[in-house]
Amino acid sequence: MSDLARTGRGELVRVARREGASPEDAVECVQDALCTFLQVAQKRELPADTARWSAYLAGVVRNAARNKRRLHHVAKPHDDLDALPLPLTAGASAESLIAEAEEHVRLRACVDQLCETQKAVVMLRLLEEQPGEDVAASLGITRGYVDVLLHRAKASLRVCMTDER
Repeated sequence: MSDLARTGRGELVRVARREGASPEDAVECVQDALCTFLQVAQKRELPADTARWSAYLAGVVRNAARNKRRLHHVAKPHDDLDALPLPLTAGASAESLIAEAEEHVRLRACVDQLCETQKAVVMLRLLEEQPGEDVAASLGITRGYVDVLLHRAKASLRVCMTDER
């Protein structure tokens, strides 16, 4: 079963991407499908034919990607994979896209662990690239405190990202 997850992961991500899922959503769909697969395996005996396992997983991934697309209204089904927005490394291999998506998901989880003020500073200062003075004014804090919060947030993110590897 673990061999199936390791060897079929790239193909399952491609299935989700063909359904219009972003790289991050595609990885999440595959992880959800593997969890569902394990739940089914615990409830009943799976067929001995591993080809049927792959088809089952591909169906679960396909449905999960369609559901995500419906929720987010991202792309239409069966769009050309090349027309979908890709990370900065366009033309990269499926494995490198998976690694980038997993890294992004991990970073997002680490940001979610920050306190609300640090999270707001990170979002405004780093992601929206607002000047420190504007961030301070919008949050009602001093410019110096914005710098302190950003420094602490970066330290927390560094620890979080290295601990989870």
